[in-house]
Amino acid sequence: MYQEVTEPFDSRPTGRMALMAEFWSYFRENRGAVAGLIFFITIIIVAVFADFVAPHAPNEQFRDALLQPPFWQDGGSLRFPLGTDAVGRDMLSRLIYGARFSLFIGCVVVSVSLFIGVFLGLMAGYFRGWVDTLIMRIMDVVLAFPSLLLALVLVALLGPSLINAMIAIAIVQQPHYVRLTRAAVMGEMSRDYVTAARVIGVRTLRLMFLTVLPNCMAPLIVQAALSFSTAILDAAALGFLGMGAQPPTPEWGTMLAEAREFILRAWWVVTFPGLAILSTVLAINLMGDGLRDALDPKLKRS
Repeated sequence: MYQEVTEPFDSRPTGRMALMAEFWSYFRENRGAVAGLIFFITIIIVAVFADFVAPHAPNEQFRDALLQPPFWQDGGSLRFPLGTDAVGRDMLSRLIYGARFSLFIGCVVVSVSLFIGVFLGLMAGYFRGWVDTLIMRIMDVVLAFPSLLLALVLVALLGPSLINAMIAIAIVQQPHYVRLTRAAVMGEMSRDYVTAARVIGVRTLRLMFLTVLPNCMAPLIVQAALSFSTAILDAAALGFLGMGAQPPTPEWGTMLAEAREFILRAWWVVTFPGLAILSTVLAINLMGDGLRDALDPKLKRS
């Protein structure tokens, strides 16, 4: 008579779920990173549903409420919780809609610079020789200029606009991805799995993009998170200098530029856009630190 042997059920996740669970266990140890993630998700939700969250249209002007202070000051009202600017536009509504532009800038800049930078870095690290020399010398020339100055020159050549500002910032950020990808690829090329793939006749493109590149993504993900905040800062700086988004676009840097002459008379028109930039960039940087700790094997505890 056969006796059925039952093994205890293992409820632990396997495969990709196990990797995600391990990543989250390391990520949540950094409380600052978790707080940054929560704030960043909140900003995304607010930006996506800005049409429903904002009390007014971003460019709607109320002539009877010019430079009205926030509701907690004398003369303020709950109609405009954060006050109004010099032409009677609601500050809270413009800040909410400005989140859309900041997230759009970060996504476009990081996507373009990451795609082109990773491609060039992969080419340089894989083929080496004159290809590596040509690509890296061009990157060295780009890095020789101060990033904001180079972005200003590029926008001046292309013309002041939000799209041209994003193109300029993406070009300025590319060398960081190229150098990081090149170093990671060069480190992976000497591994046994790459040698085995070459021996069995894996084609060059498959070896580059499907075998080597996925093993180089951890530092690139961290760099992308940190570059997201840099893109927002650079776009705000270009907007403040009049070379980025043009009025009346509710972009945070442009809002700061429009409010320069009212700093002493109406502190809120400068303070709130500045706090929006500060808090968003800080949250993304905290997330980047958490990603670095979770993805770097050397920092993981046994």
